[in-house]
Amino acid sequence: MGSAIDLHIHTTASDGTDSPRELLWNIQKAGVNIFAITDHDTIKGVLEMKKIIPAGMRFIQGIEFSCRTKSGSKCHILGLNYDEHNVMFQDAIRTGDNLRHQKFFKRIETLRSEFGITFTDDEIDSLLKIPSVGKPHIANMIVMKGLASDRQDAITRYIDRCRTGVDRIDAEQAVRAILSAGGIPVWAHPLGGEGEPELPEHKFRVLLGELVGYGLKGLECWYSKYPQVKCRMLVRWAERNGLCISGGSDYHGTNKSIPLGKLNSENINVDSGMLNILRKIQGA
Repeated sequence: MGSAIDLHIHTTASDGTDSPRELLWNIQKAGVNIFAITDHDTIKGVLEMKKIIPAGMRFIQGIEFSCRTKSGSKCHILGLNYDEHNVMFQDAIRTGDNLRHQKFFKRIETLRSEFGITFTDDEIDSLLKIPSVGKPHIANMIVMKGLASDRQDAITRYIDRCRTGVDRIDAEQAVRAILSAGGIPVWAHPLGGEGEPELPEHKFRVLLGELVGYGLKGLECWYSKYPQVKCRMLVRWAERNGLCISGGSDYHGTNKSIPLGKLNSENINVDSGMLNILRKIQGA
């Protein structure tokens, strides 16, 4: 059973497999009527969806910044309901996009030097045409070369072992840019995303304190990977810190086996009243 709301969705503008138009059709088929597109470091999918969204559906502009905190921790920060024309926000997008491209070339070089995996100029050009090129795109090409059994095997065996240096936007810059644009910065999948190890609670508490210090305003408490007990634990932490409660599936189309509207691992329905971030957005 899916929920009628989903505030964490990816399109072909980053590492999803649905174009905005295909996504809209799939969202309607899934019975989702409140949703956000949150592509990595880009709003191209958002801008396309704004042109085609029909009356009766509630679309919220989103983005997902890949970040690193000053203490060195990695995290993902969602920005919801922003003004895309804001100067600080646009600067953050450019920073994230530049770092993503630097990381891409460092990965390609490490795959060549460390693992003997080479890409032709045409293959690199085709990857660079993807607006927000990332791990899944490179992994798919490695699989096509017959060097890995599937996408996750390619990521684990090769890509995650590539050295990329400083490759993420500063979390404070991302949070402050979203706030400057009138948006709500939300810590995405705070206990770890799909395919990632779970963050221990004591480390979560420390990182939460750091992000709240930057100006964090929301927590993705309801998430496709988490059982209800974990989701409710995150709700309590959000309430203690005065943070908005958000939720999303992290849908990527066929790049991940996560259905639209799945906001917990037990498929318990999450209605819009359980996500108080919507009241904040409504009042914006």
